[in-house]
Amino acid sequence: MDIAREKLARTGQPAKLRASLFGPFQLTASDGSEIVISNKRARTIIAKLLLTPGEPIDRAYISKLLWPGRFEAQARASLRQCLLELSKLFESLDCDLIDATHSRISLKNAQAETEIDGIETALAEGRYQQAIQLLMVIGTQKLLEQLQFGEAFEAWLAGQRSHTEQRLKSAVRDALHRLDRQGKTDIHAALLDAWQVRDPTLLTHPVLGRNEGKARIAVLPFRSLAVPDDQGFLADGLVDELITTLGQTRQLLVAGRTSSFQFKDTDLSLPEIADLLHVSHLVEGSVQRRNAEVRMNVRLIDGQTGFESWSYSYNGTEDDIFSSREQVARTITKELGAALQLDIAEPDVRRMTGNKEAYGLYLQGRALTRRAIGDGVLETAVKLLRQALELEPEFAECWTALAEAHVYTAVYTPCVDKLGEAQHMAECAKKAIELSPNQGHAYAMLGLFEWTRNNAVRALDLAFKAYQLEPENPAVAIRLGSFLLYCGRTAEALPYIEAAVDQDPVDGRNYGMLCVAHLNLGHIDAAIKAGQRMADLGQPSLHLAAATAASGNHELAVEQYQKTRLLMNSVIFAPAGTTPMSPEAMDAYWLLAAKGIHSGREEDRQQYCQMLEMLHATFPDPCDPTIVWPAIWMGYASMIFKTLGKQITPPNMVGLMSLWADIEPIRQTRLHPDFMDFAKRIGLVAAWEKYGWPDVLPEPSSAN
Repeated sequence: MDIAREKLARTGQPAKLRASLFGPFQLTASDGSEIVISNKRARTIIAKLLLTPGEPIDRAYISKLLWPGRFEAQARASLRQCLLELSKLFESLDCDLIDATHSRISLKNAQAETEIDGIETALAEGRYQQAIQLLMVIGTQKLLEQLQFGEAFEAWLAGQRSHTEQRLKSAVRDALHRLDRQGKTDIHAALLDAWQVRDPTLLTHPVLGRNEGKARIAVLPFRSLAVPDDQGFLADGLVDELITTLGQTRQLLVAGRTSSFQFKDTDLSLPEIADLLHVSHLVEGSVQRRNAEVRMNVRLIDGQTGFESWSYSYNGTEDDIFSSREQVARTITKELGAALQLDIAEPDVRRMTGNKEAYGLYLQGRALTRRAIGDGVLETAVKLLRQALELEPEFAECWTALAEAHVYTAVYTPCVDKLGEAQHMAECAKKAIELSPNQGHAYAMLGLFEWTRNNAVRALDLAFKAYQLEPENPAVAIRLGSFLLYCGRTAEALPYIEAAVDQDPVDGRNYGMLCVAHLNLGHIDAAIKAGQRMADLGQPSLHLAAATAASGNHELAVEQYQKTRLLMNSVIFAPAGTTPMSPEAMDAYWLLAAKGIHSGREEDRQQYCQMLEMLHATFPDPCDPTIVWPAIWMGYASMIFKTLGKQITPPNMVGLMSLWADIEPIRQTRLHPDFMDFAKRIGLVAAWEKYGWPDVLPEPSSAN
């Protein structure tokens, strides 16, 4: 084992020091010689800094963690002596590694690298053999073995081990996806074998293994070559049927509707679209209507070359195609299987409606719901969906779509009656399930409603039920992932969120969940990457700013948060019932907020906390997310308790997922003496007792 480590130290990327964190802690110089640190607490300090290089350690926190049971003055004195010894050691090695101030300890320069860094870097840069060798070196060893300093340390170490495994698993899984798309089967198999020595669940996990070995395709919006007054609903309806039908075949992974419909009327080439959607094949087509006759053409496109590999045509009247669209979907699925050399069984096609007018209204309403943002967009969506249901009251899919339109109204519009919209959502979801018990997405909508009733257990029950029914639906996977995030079960949530992002990679809203999940797990770089992707797709960069602040770059975080002001009245709306501010006042407010949340200066934080108190006292909705989210990022516990503790709504519940980052000042809410009473009041404790405790909180039996 030591020989392998020394060989890797000599042949790897240049670094002044190398640290082995798996098994007993070991630090080596660039020539492979071991640097002996006899003090085990000193070794632990170095290891902790290397695990989260962008996050300083609070001296008071680390002294309590490593010297439990001692008086504070004694613990801090021991820490000073420990740091002095480390300083002398690194000075003798001509290595200025640690920066220690009166209150914090941090890494000064990137002069040390761990196996974790080495594996992630090698995988990202395509040096797969080096990554495989590193994985074989660490084998099944646990992180930081042979270190014990009491129960608090054990709880911290358990969290770090979980976070590290998720970090490595994410890097390996991303690399496996790239190798799969590139057709590099030999390297794919070798990397998978190396990882499965450490974790054999990569393929057996209900989420992680679901997408492996599947042909990845996307169905693009069909072109409607019709008379001017045609709205293309027939073409969109055929695409909708195809996505649903193909998604039920176990050999295929189909890109989500939201991402596919982003490429309607695009100027991008087909290979460019395939790359953005992470698919190997595209299905595209057209519907051409001439008088009463309709001709439909469908093509299978190789995603790398853009060349057609198969085509299919169907002729008939519009009524013929509409009435037989389920059989058309089955036929195309079968033909696609033959073209891809897959033995696909005939799928079950979900029955929609036989009323052509109702179907057209449904498709228009759902398209507007998917768009969500825009003046009157959701109001029109609700109107169209209700018109469809007047024509066809037993149209289960339409009831589910109407439920989603109501919850989006509460979230994406300046809605005063948020709970009223949640109630409408629940009524529609129940009706959908009554008509068609396999409506998984409807169960997820009901789960959202249960959060507003402080019934987190029931919410999770419904989300797992939804996923059981529709595991191929990324909208269902992201709901389950978000519910687990709200409960602090981040490590469990991440695979569901990643699966949704993987299947729907152009839906910017999913990246917000991914950003928060990585931030909660301490993956700062991955959180910044996800947050930046969210911003690039036109979504608010609030979570990006939080991740950037966690990296220590407070100035950039303030700038990123302030830039979100540019999305006011287009993606973000002023709280319902408030008086519009002038542009000058708006700029001043956003600057105050950005500094209060992310500058890192206590005086800025206090000033903005006072502003939140004023908003809480004057807003028509005192639990508005404009108040709740900043309070969470600033660790303003008392405000969180009297907002989320009083009433959870569809928009403010999203803030729950940010409670679980183990960084300052967010962690102050969890450290507050009233936190557990708050958690019990909103149903979190009951959910933890059934589904497991948060990653950052030890179970009561472990804490006593």
